Amino acid sequence: MLAVMKDRVRIANGQGFWGDSIDAPLQLVESGNIDYLTLDYLAEVTMSILRRQMMRDNDMGYAHDFVALMAKILPQLEEKGINVLANASGVNPLGCLKALREVVKDSSLDSVKVGIVEGDDILPNLSEFVQRGHLFKNIDTGEPLGDKLKDVTVANAYISAFPMAEALGGDARIVLTGRVVDPALTLAPLIHEFGWGKADFDLLASGTVAGHIIECGAQATGGNFSRWWEVENYRSIGYPVAVVQNGGDFVITKPIGTGGVVNRASVTEQILYELGDPTAYLSPDVTVDFTSFSLAESGEDCVAVSGVKGAPPPDHYKVSMAFHGGYKATGQLTVSGPKAIEKGEAVANIIWSRLEQAGCNYKENRTELVGAGALFGNGIDNDPSELTLRLSVRDSDKAKVARFGKEIAPVVTNGPPGITGFSGGRPKPQEVLAYWPTTVPKEWLDVTVRVEEI
Repeated sequence: MLAVMKDRVRIANGQGFWGDSIDAPLQLVESGNIDYLTLDYLAEVTMSILRRQMMRDNDMGYAHDFVALMAKILPQLEEKGINVLANASGVNPLGCLKALREVVKDSSLDSVKVGIVEGDDILPNLSEFVQRGHLFKNIDTGEPLGDKLKDVTVANAYISAFPMAEALGGDARIVLTGRVVDPALTLAPLIHEFGWGKADFDLLASGTVAGHIIECGAQATGGNFSRWWEVENYRSIGYPVAVVQNGGDFVITKPIGTGGVVNRASVTEQILYELGDPTAYLSPDVTVDFTSFSLAESGEDCVAVSGVKGAPPPDHYKVSMAFHGGYKATGQLTVSGPKAIEKGEAVANIIWSRLEQAGCNYKENRTELVGAGALFGNGIDNDPSELTLRLSVRDSDKAKVARFGKEIAPVVTNGPPGITGFSGGRPKPQEVLAYWPTTVPKEWLDVTVRVEEI
């Protein structure tokens, strides 16, 4: 392991998902006083989107927003000595690297070292693994993958932080990876800077908690906060910075002068996000006890976290898998005037009965009166003057789903009065990619690391 070089490391996260604020990374680079910038682009559905993009174009399949961002900030990264870790390469690391190479060529820099971590994509290996006896059982139901194997479109393992740390050890300014556990983007710099080993479970657990808190961006600094009315200046909300000590304790804060809030409540809410068993939060590097540590407000917009405990990790990687699950379509209409609820229900019945008459029965259909308690039951206003009627279907028969789309607009003129708001054209069938959470033995994966100068 590398010798310890720093007493503390400042790590910020500028993207909580693909589509997050395009200004947040700039804010952190310019005013965050940071050592590392992490960018978390991938969610389960994102992997499916990227796979479909790559199927249409071999040069796609990565988060292209990342490449545009690097074009803006590369000179500042070099000037300030900031390293970037991102899971932006999605399902096409080579495509992302190719695009980055063009960015460097057009910049004022002579070259940039980029670390590439591969091995998370197990789609090409699924049949082999099944032949070796692995059932790819669904984590939630215990059901084996079975015949769904032929319909799988994407399968990626949530790999460890250590390969990214290895890339940093090769002097990579930018480290690109596909599907890793989200906190690994934060944990990897700590492993690199502090020399934490694979058996340092308390330290690895602490780094994992720090990564978990900042992985969703501004959700730790006032975004999506239950007491939203107490948050000042959402317009310029600050993104989170974790200041981590060599011994594992850390502070969560944000850049000075930015909006939002960092307090015990905002951090606690993010800690509870996607938690599962709080005594056994599983990652490929460590099992974390989220009941072991304490939080304390240690200053303005500062929350200190200490005492995190960890245990050995599981012997498998979690796998995010998706398979073709049929087709869906959704259509909306605005219903206005007296008796809007009654009218909306009538319009829905008209459309469903016409479809039934046409021989279209669906595996699943749904009627929602948005504005009349569709989400939480009837609200205070039980007789709204307007609402949105939202109808949806799902079925394996694409033609039947297409037929549904042709039945929404006609009711504007051949149904009750006051039906408007049909826009955007007929709802078209969209492929459903069904999520399948499962696992794979760690020793079956070949995770590789290389550093290239581009």
